[in-house]
Amino acid sequence: MSTRFSFGSLLLLSFFARPAAAQKYITAAGLRLGGGNYGITVQQLVAPRVTLEGIAGLGSREASGTVLGEYHFGILGPSLNYYFGAGGHVGHNKDSGNFGGLDGLVGLEYKVAFLPLVLSFDFKPTVEFNSDDYARFPTAFSIRYVLIKRKTNLLDQIRGR
Repeated sequence: MSTRFSFGSLLLLSFFARPAAAQKYITAAGLRLGGGNYGITVQQLVAPRVTLEGIAGLGSREASGTVLGEYHFGILGPSLNYYFGAGGHVGHNKDSGNFGGLDGLVGLEYKVAFLPLVLSFDFKPTVEFNSDDYARFPTAFSIRYVLIKRKTNLLDQIRGR
């Protein structure tokens, strides 16, 4: 009896300890809102657990474009993920002209059950070049509509892929 319990416990622990293959979608697009800025965001799955995200952002005095590479990890399955990544941005400020910078990213993402929606919250610190700011530390909330769903079968869902 103890052998069954040990094997079952080990199987259960390995299911939860393994990182899932993350997202339940291939392509999602939507709105990004945070700290006086808003924009459009598009995420594209490019490899297992890896997405590219493009952000077109607008603020009261500037416009910018950002590209980020993101690595996702499932939390107890593919619907809830945490992710981190890096990338860069370029933009134009009405007061100081063109600028650019490097971006980091850490966030949490949830694919809403039975709806084609993805909700996320992230922290995206930046280092600025040719700007009045040397660094920025914004947070933002995004809501995306799933354009292309990732097809999975029951066995993949059980294994967390």
